[in-house]
Amino acid sequence: MTDEGTPNPGEEAAKAAHRLSAAKYIEAQRAMSEFQSECPQAAGNSGGGGAIPPECPMHQQQLDGDNMMPPPNQRPAFDQPFPLNQSRETSSIPRHGTGKNWVYPSEQMFWNAMTRKGWNWRDEKEDVTPESISEIIKIHNFNNEKAWHEILLWEKFYDEECGDPQLVKFQGRPKDMSPKARFLTTFRSWPKPFDRHDWIVNRCGREVRYILDYYDVGFENSDDSVLIDVRPAMDSFSAMRDRFKVFMLRNVPRVASFLFEYPMIPKGMDPAEISRTEGNENQS
Repeated sequence: MTDEGTPNPGEEAAKAAHRLSAAKYIEAQRAMSEFQSECPQAAGNSGGGGAIPPECPMHQQQLDGDNMMPPPNQRPAFDQPFPLNQSRETSSIPRHGTGKNWVYPSEQMFWNAMTRKGWNWRDEKEDVTPESISEIIKIHNFNNEKAWHEILLWEKFYDEECGDPQLVKFQGRPKDMSPKARFLTTFRSWPKPFDRHDWIVNRCGREVRYILDYYDVGFENSDDSVLIDVRPAMDSFSAMRDRFKVFMLRNVPRVASFLFEYPMIPKGMDPAEISRTEGNENQS
């Protein structure tokens, strides 16, 4: 804002560029997740008898079983209007069994993922720039770090048992709405999540599945326009117990403090919680 209270053109332009980049990030992530979900895990798996999409790499090569993606495609597209960075940033997320951390896709890999699903940059050529693609990568990496941090908060319940949880693998499941997402969209009037991931975490020898639902909330006054609802899948007694604990800690903390000890409450990327928070902020 300027001293007179009028919008600063530079700030407005930056916000517009961020919103565009966030929208393209959502489109690119959905494209990559759809690719993961449509392609069978191995050449011998026909995906339930249906036709394997022609772009699936098992026609030529194997998928990486950990992320359900082909080997990195760093080849520039034939009609690409400008060169893209092919360097890849190393995450803070430990990759189980390797002694290394997971590595994020490059700008070129993201571009290829979008064009693979039919995106045509010419439809929005005035807005597609090297800077906007770079911003997409920053948003993608930020959201993954945010999701992993939330998982670590859940894993704090098991600090004494395991102080070094690691990510084994993940898979996009954009067409499989989770029960919680279905409840929120049906009874709480929330939009459908634009993506879903299942992350498998190794808790010192025990594999635990986490569900991540991605919502496009479009906060106008925040750089963080993607809400990620992270929680363990309720496919074990311990996961159900953890979900109950966190529900109590978020909603009736005074009662919960008498029932059990807790190291830290997961941040709570919960659509219902965010809705209440927004309402409180509007009243203040």
